[in-house]
Amino acid sequence: MKTIYFAGGCFWGTQHYFKQIKGVISTQTGYANGSTLNPTYEQVYTDTTGYAETVCVSYDEHTVSTEFLIEMFFHAVDPTSLNRQGGDCGVRYRTGIYSLNEDDLSLAESIIHEKQKQFEDKIVVEVLPLKNFYPAEEYHQNYLDKNPDGYCHIPSELFDFARRAGMVKP
Repeated sequence: MKTIYFAGGCFWGTQHYFKQIKGVISTQTGYANGSTLNPTYEQVYTDTTGYAETVCVSYDEHTVSTEFLIEMFFHAVDPTSLNRQGGDCGVRYRTGIYSLNEDDLSLAESIIHEKQKQFEDKIVVEVLPLKNFYPAEEYHQNYLDKNPDGYCHIPSELFDFARRAGMVKP
């Protein structure tokens, strides 16, 4: 099992999106790469802690590749939007790919380099080593399962797309 972390705006939709992908074993919402210990949602919401709403994605690398997950991430975000996805605005809603694995970070940088050719505006997805990750409060875990009509910046069609897009690694 491998793990990678995605910041894709509000973590409710990002978690629900990645849960649909074949080979994803578990997901957890949380706060990544900030400056305080054990942050709460209320602290992160102030945009003074440096944290990004992030989803920890654990997956079976024999079923789904890291490259595929990164490619899927780009379907769910506007990579040129700085500190904003949909109606959510603030540093906590920035986009990012974080990992403890240098190869994953290099792969993400390479994919971004190729994707940049498709955009006039600069891609602003940060790619950084994971500095820290704190799980979000329980009410944020699997939020859209508990609240199917809850707010989400990701269109529901993309959840279906993710469900259908499962790729078996050769």
